[in-house]
This record gives sequence, C-alpha cells and structure tokens, in this order.
Amino acid sequence: MIPPLRLRDFVEDADGWLYAVAAYDNAERAGCMLRYVPDPAGDRVRRGSGVSYRKLDFAEAYARVAAERPHCLDLLHRVPLDEIAAVHKPEAIFPSVLARDERVRRLADALELAPGTAGCTGSLLVGLEGPGSDIDLVVYGAAFDRARARLPQAIREGLVDDLSEELWRRVYAKRRPELTYGEFRLHEARKWNRGEICGTYFDLLFTRDYAAIDPRPVPKGPVIGKAAIEATVTDAALAYDVPAVYEIDHPDVARVLSFTHTYSGQALAGEVIEAAGVLEQHGNERWLVVGTCREPVGEYIRSRTLLESV
Repeated sequence: MIPPLRLRDFVEDADGWLYAVAAYDNAERAGCMLRYVPDPAGDRVRRGSGVSYRKLDFAEAYARVAAERPHCLDLLHRVPLDEIAAVHKPEAIFPSVLARDERVRRLADALELAPGTAGCTGSLLVGLEGPGSDIDLVVYGAAFDRARARLPQAIREGLVDDLSEELWRRVYAKRRPELTYGEFRLHEARKWNRGEICGTYFDLLFTRDYAAIDPRPVPKGPVIGKAAIEATVTDAALAYDVPAVYEIDHPDVARVLSFTHTYSGQALAGEVIEAAGVLEQHGNERWLVVGTCREPVGEYIRSRTLLESV
C-alpha cells in the first residue's frame, strides 16, 4: 500500500502531466501545482522514457489547467485521486538518485542524513534533471533541524559551500521580497537551509513525518482586508512548513501564515515581528496571510528583534 500523499511528493496523470504536491489534505483530491508537461519541443528529456518535457511557470500552469483540466482548478490544482496514474515519493526514489548523482551523494554524506529521512523532489524526483539542475533536498520531521544544524559545520569543513555573493543576489532578485537586500541577507544568514555543492545550488526543504500529518485542509477564510501588525511570536515550530505558521501574541490576530518560501523560518519564538498581508476571519480568530499571490506586493514578515540586534 502506498503511504498517503504529502507535501513535495509528485503525482502524474495518464497524459504524463507532472504535479508537485503542495498540501497535506489529499484524501479525495491531490492539492498540487502543475510543473511539467510533455512537449516535443521541450528542453528536458525524461530519464528512462526519452519523452521531451517543458517546465511551466506559475501563470502558464494555471492557464493550462483552466483550459484543459477545468475540474482541477482551485486555489491549488486539485487532481482527483482516480486520475492519478503514478505517485513519485522523494524518499522512495532517493537510493537511485544517490547511486547516479555524485553531488547528491556528497551532500547527503556531508549532512549526515540517516536512511529514510530525506529525498529529492523537483526534477531529480521525476527524472527531468540536467547537469546544472538545482538540488531540492526534502528532509523529514526532526531530521530537518538536525540537517540545518549540521550545515554550517559542513561548510567549515569544506564539504559544502556557502552561497557566493553573486548567487545570493540572484536568489534575492528571483524572490523579489518586500525587504531590502540587507534585511533579506540578515534573515537568510541564520536559516542554514541553502548552499552549494560541486557548484550546484541546493535547498533544504521541510516536510512532516507521516505520523505528524494533519489531513485537515488549511481553509481560506472571508477576507477582511489588508493589515500590517507588530506582534511577539509565541510558537514557530511550523515555520518551515507550507504554509509557514507563526502563532503570535496580538490583541486581534492569532497567527501569521506564509505561503511563500521567502518567509519560511523568518522568525523565532520570542521575537517581535512586523508582518503585512491579507487579514482573514477563521471562526473566532483572525489570521494574517502573507504570500497571497506569486509575487505579493506589500506583503512581508521581518523580525524586528533580529534587525535591532545588529
């Protein structure tokens, strides 16, 4: 029996469309994002099949699903389980990735990853990687924090490289956050969730252990309007999840949620944050949601405590 779908798995339909799972609530329909489609003119050739594929950007993926799979169109793409022809799990395919890719093998060794605690998602998972493809390393449960704690030591030992200034600026330009470059770098410097190995960029990505999965959906509440707040973080245990969750002490808002990777791990428990986004009503609570579109303008999370410490 295949374990339940979880964040960062991939699913494939009968036409070979490949979707990245982007949710934990997948009981009836997989919550995901269309990432790759077969295309004779595509620039990627799938390992083992020889089929050419093309990667879709965010807007193109939604347009393609709206035109050809309208029944799957939602806040995420929602693929009915009976339309899934194959499931690709990062942890299941990881031994074969390690066997064929020296970069991933060296990274796993440097981070001292125990068997079964990690895997690769993205192009490496579905056999569409090229020589310069980034490494999207998924690390499960408590092993994620152990990997982050190990990364700076691995850099000091010369097993892994920190990002060059040029690459940091490329990441900043790609993310286009509502932070200055200095603020962005200050927040990123303590996360220890990215680096380079053999000249290849990699991300460390958190996914829950199966036992910790909450299959209940993260609902979208009625929108009250935009808001900017200052509050103290009381719990940041899920700060690297999707969405990232920050429980806060604030008279009107119970939590801040972020759906953009830029603000994962942005603040620690006990820190004072500034956050701006869209305010939603959830029962008796109000939640502030950051990252309500691909490139949210005027939405951010910054740690005042961190900024004031330097």
